[in-house]
Amino acid sequence: MNTSFLPKTFIVLRGYTRRQFLADLQAGAVVGIVAIPLALAFAIASGVSPEKGLVTAVVGGFLISFLGGSRVQIGGPTGAFVVIVYGIVEKYGVDGLAVCTLIAGIILIAMGLARFGGAIKFIPYPVVTGFTSGIAVIIFSSEVRDLLGLRMKSVPAEFVGKWRAIGSALSTASGPAIAVSAASLAILVFWPKVSKKIPAPIVAIVVVTAAVAVLHVPVETIGSRFGAFHAEIPAPHLPRISLDRVRELMSPAVTVALLAGIESLLSAVVADGMIGSRHKSNVELVAQGAANVGSALFGGIPATGAIARTATNVKNGGRTPVAGMIHAATLLLVLLLFGKWASMIPLATLAAVLAVVAYHMSEWHSWKTLLRAPRSDVIVLLATFLLTVVVDLTVAVQVGVVLSAFLFMKRMADVTNVGAITREFQESPDGTMLADPDGVARRRVPPGVEIYEVNGPFFFGAADKIKDVLGVVAKKPSAFILRLRNVPAIDATGIRVLDDLYETFRHRGIRLILAGLHSQPFLALDRAGRLDRYGRENLAADLDEALALAAESPGANPAA
Repeated sequence: MNTSFLPKTFIVLRGYTRRQFLADLQAGAVVGIVAIPLALAFAIASGVSPEKGLVTAVVGGFLISFLGGSRVQIGGPTGAFVVIVYGIVEKYGVDGLAVCTLIAGIILIAMGLARFGGAIKFIPYPVVTGFTSGIAVIIFSSEVRDLLGLRMKSVPAEFVGKWRAIGSALSTASGPAIAVSAASLAILVFWPKVSKKIPAPIVAIVVVTAAVAVLHVPVETIGSRFGAFHAEIPAPHLPRISLDRVRELMSPAVTVALLAGIESLLSAVVADGMIGSRHKSNVELVAQGAANVGSALFGGIPATGAIARTATNVKNGGRTPVAGMIHAATLLLVLLLFGKWASMIPLATLAAVLAVVAYHMSEWHSWKTLLRAPRSDVIVLLATFLLTVVVDLTVAVQVGVVLSAFLFMKRMADVTNVGAITREFQESPDGTMLADPDGVARRRVPPGVEIYEVNGPFFFGAADKIKDVLGVVAKKPSAFILRLRNVPAIDATGIRVLDDLYETFRHRGIRLILAGLHSQPFLALDRAGRLDRYGRENLAADLDEALALAAESPGANPAA
């Protein structure tokens, strides 16, 4: 039976023990408690009502664990989506967000079924770091209003405009809100030094909310801004979908899908390193897609694998998807039993939680390393970061990936070179070229034979360089050996260069011999029908065979 798309749940439960269940139970309960303030905070920061965050964590979190390709992945809303979700809600409304999430889910399922799981890893690290750091800056910027208790009817979505509005409203800062923020931040920073068994965000929310209620501190709460908290899982319903709606939401949906895929697979890789396992990337993408479809049907927001919650799960003993499902069940119980108390939580406390999240997302330690990387990587990093902050996450990811691709192609073109090695040998009579046992210096080259060697990928980025060099042949040789032993790959443009070279030499009566073809260039030329066109008798496995063929060419003087 083909098990390539079988979720980890159905694999790891064979031989499942009571001892492992107790460990998963403990881990799932702890992660469920950790997820409560994060789910609320991410929803509010995304511009939707707070219960949508809990619904996403329950529905999306359960499906990611149940159907996923990782043993310990924990799913739900994450900080990476805050920026893009806020923009979608502002432009298309909550119903538009549901459609976007649904489309993104379908895209993720298609990517998984098409086995694109391995392709996600080709997103360059500077791009990931750039948009992650940019998201952190935007999250923090969005929380300044609640951290300081500023009196603002709304906060502009645009970064520069947001800070202008914040600057204009600084005179309205609330002392009680600042005190609540400071107390919350103090607990979040110092509580882990006291105990790591009880999560700091829970301690901050419980302690500060109780203090605000008892002391009647005049600060804004979830209830005062959003009204009554709906402590329930809504009935599933399909959002209004039309062709025009799908067309206008396709671009943000692709961004959501890519972001969910990247973050979930990064989280799965981190988890693999922690438990010594190996996730199934394509199964994980299908699970992420199903989770986002489910979240959209229940009125939630985009979901993905959460690195911090996954790490918490592992550290508390979770080793199977059961822990993730228990995490979702814990959230459901909290929502149903204690949801009505959520309206009392101060927004300043949730803002403090997100400020700490933004700090950990900032990747400041990675910047120290990347800024010393090659200039092209620094350019990609800065461009992605600035575009994320100033323009839009969708544009940032697209430009970052395209810019990385162009810079990579330039780098590959720079390392590709071609030269006349027979001439170099003639110009180096001191014998320095004898060091290479496969070099020309150890062989007798018949007069009238030219040998050129290409080093590096023979692709469109290096085509002009190869054309320029090959276009200048010192004299009309009887045979021209093109040595390709150091060419790992060739593309259509490279084949076209060989075609032009062959036609030029054919008209001039010069025999073209290709030596040392690797498997990819050989197969590419064969599929294109070029081996028959150039003549299979003009292919040589190595330089010795090529020289023997050249000696047989009309005009060659093998006895010289």
